[in-house]
Amino acid sequence: MLSLCICGTAITSQYLAERYKVNTPMLQSFINYCLLFLIYTVMLAFQSGSDNLLYILKKKWWKYILLGLADVEANYLIVRAYQYTTLTSVQLLDCFGIPVLMALSWFILYARYRVIHFIAVAVCLLGVGTMVGADILAGREDNSGSDVLIGDVLVLLGASLYAVSNVCEEYIVKKLSRQEFLGMIDCGI
Repeated sequence: MLSLCICGTAITSQYLAERYKVNTPMLQSFINYCLLFLIYTVMLAFQSGSDNLLYILKKKWWKYILLGLADVEANYLIVRAYQYTTLTSVQLLDCFGIPVLMALSWFILYARYRVIHFIAVAVCLLGVGTMVGADILAGREDNSGSDVLIGDVLVLLGASLYAVSNVCEEYIVKKLSRQEFLGMIDCGI
């Protein structure tokens, strides 16, 4: 259900920005966080012991605020990027999160990768560079070059913050629980 909402956010963001000049990136993401709150935070409230919402808030509140901030800002930047660049560019540039995620996983989670993974990252980065170059060239033709570049930079920053969020999520899920992460991610906002 949440994945469908995120997909709907991407499509409606582009549509609202192009057709009606409506820019509501935070409102569009807010719906997703409300769904998380209704399901997982309420679930944590009724847990007992160290899995209880109040216990988690006492001990780890600041960690979840930072994580929530990274996640919310990533959503904001991606949704905001639709106002400056195309849906295709946003979707393709969002793959920049993969090399960032791999680097963070290497250093934080001690993940190890094979040569094929590094080749795939190189191809990914080549695609990112090609997409940004194509956007700049296409933007110069219709006098929107700086706007397109702003959109591309917003996507790259958003993808990087998504990578931070994803690495933290994997750490929390491995060390703690999925319910805690999903219940607390919306409390951090």
